[in-house]
Amino acid sequence: MKDRGIRKVVAALAGLAVIYFGATGRSDGEGSGISGGLVVLALLAALLVWHLTKPGDAAK
Repeated sequence: MKDRGIRKVVAALAGLAVIYFGATGRSDGEGSGISGGLVVLALLAALLVWHLTKPGDAAK
């Protein structure tokens, strides 16, 4: 059960990192903010991290 909590935290941090760097990445100030595409990209990043940190079947 502990692994599931860590997976949630890491996935949430990955999504937040995508939103942070996506919203603050442009230095000219144009287009700054959170768009719908950025939210979708953050969700995809979180799902990817969730999938990649899935525990394997070590007992087999």
